[in-house]
Amino acid sequence: MKTALKKYNYHPYIDEYMRMVEQEEIESCKEQKDLMKYIRSVLDRDDVVIHSEDIKKSINVPAKYFTIELYAWQRFLNALMYGVRYDDGRLVWNEILILMGRGGGKTGWMAYDSFYMSTSHNGIQNYDIEIVATSEEQAERTFLDVHEVLESEEHKEKLSRAFKWTKTKIQHKKTRSVIKYNTSNARTKDGKRAGCAIFDEVHEYEDYKNINIYTSSQGKVKDSRIIYTTTDGYIRGGPLDELKEKARMVLSGELKDLGFLPFICKLDSDDEVEDETKWEKSNPSYRYNKDLQIQMRREYKNAQFNSSLWLEFMTKRMNRPQEDVRKEVATYEDRLATEQQIPVDIKGIQAIGGVDFADVRDFCSVGLLFKKDGKRYWIHHTFIHHMALKLQDINPDIIAIAKQKGLCTIIHDDKSISPERVVNWFLDKLKQFNIKKISMDKYRAAILKPKLEEAGFEVEIVRRGPSTHAMLSPLVDEMFINQTIVFGDDPMMRWYVGNVYKDEKGNGNMEYCKIDKEKRKTDGFFAFLHALVLDGELKEPKPIRRFKVSVF
Repeated sequence: MKTALKKYNYHPYIDEYMRMVEQEEIESCKEQKDLMKYIRSVLDRDDVVIHSEDIKKSINVPAKYFTIELYAWQRFLNALMYGVRYDDGRLVWNEILILMGRGGGKTGWMAYDSFYMSTSHNGIQNYDIEIVATSEEQAERTFLDVHEVLESEEHKEKLSRAFKWTKTKIQHKKTRSVIKYNTSNARTKDGKRAGCAIFDEVHEYEDYKNINIYTSSQGKVKDSRIIYTTTDGYIRGGPLDELKEKARMVLSGELKDLGFLPFICKLDSDDEVEDETKWEKSNPSYRYNKDLQIQMRREYKNAQFNSSLWLEFMTKRMNRPQEDVRKEVATYEDRLATEQQIPVDIKGIQAIGGVDFADVRDFCSVGLLFKKDGKRYWIHHTFIHHMALKLQDINPDIIAIAKQKGLCTIIHDDKSISPERVVNWFLDKLKQFNIKKISMDKYRAAILKPKLEEAGFEVEIVRRGPSTHAMLSPLVDEMFINQTIVFGDDPMMRWYVGNVYKDEKGNGNMEYCKIDKEKRKTDGFFAFLHALVLDGELKEPKPIRRFKVSVF
């Protein structure tokens, strides 16, 4: 069933693709539909301006020389990338993620746009374009597409008046802007001052070392941009997973005004692979490219008889990774459902405290668990030593928003996270709650337990590990599936939950484990688990019974 008619009066290239998605003229995934809502919310702002002339130039200038014709989704993205600004002249979107199935034309399109960004039509001097990939062959592809245009018999004479080039470097004579390609050997690179850094196949990156080289100086060049183009891949816990998580938070409205534009194309479920009409969900170029259609049909047939080919087809063509048998704690939708309102009338309600305190120069999470009206509620706070943020590759966006919402405290003035901070947090919560016990594991208990007991709290040391986690797993599953666990306005807790997977041991036990040892912090989730061990000691307050009084 098609959606109700909406207004389309932003710009022809924006309206065209937006209409195709919203009116279901094409098959598109949930992330594409959410993107349209997000784009509308931005474009309808009073401080956002659409510059039609810039959009026109980004399409028409390269079109004179390139043989490719941009598809609707590419024109749509060009319009958003080059033509949408705040009324003070700043780009609305300067970080772009393009995650779509293999064969969609990302490489040729990036060559098209690189050509445009280097020219005087872009209007910026020394706007260098750095094309980065994990292998020289991969990095070179986009560069060679531009190089072939410059070397073509049809355009070489004319373009030689505007450009000079070698096999490794292309420079526009007037703007001095350079197009180069780079491999990801971070040890041999100094800091870069790129106007645009294009990271090709970012799914192959295991960490941010090489990415940081090209992005650390962002902002020094006018209209600087970061563009990630990729299919999904096999590396879990790396930059791509963090970009996907950030995309989800932007599209859900949890993160705002980041300048991040996520264009994600994928199947909504594994089962959709059996219906070829759904394949364009993962690749919006599919309906226009006959060669791609033939190739993908052939791969699909061969994959029926070969598990490794099936893995590759689902991961790279459909963006549905299959290789990770680790089970998530809760779906993204169930994690979002934790954003329900915390009750106001909680004065004196029973609560169990939970603490996870692994290292005095890392993270320490505290929280309170209570029950009301058939639901469980968890209120949390995290103390973060500033050195943890310097020494570990932790997503800065989630820390920034958590700090803004008062969900974390960054400790700069102490050498460590002192036990007194934990004690004082619980003492402050005594003004609202009747804290029965505080639950923690034995790690750091020697330091923290006496301090809490001196303050009058009863502390219980609980075990952690497979046997405890197996005992808690049915309750955790039930709460998330039935959406009866509430975190309130706490994206940091949802981040913690998303950083944990269930490791099935095969002997009836299971363990909640951290996806990544450094980047994916889990302290808030394990503090929550510690409190859940004592869940049976919590009583839900009985509703006040009101009796009707008869008047005689």
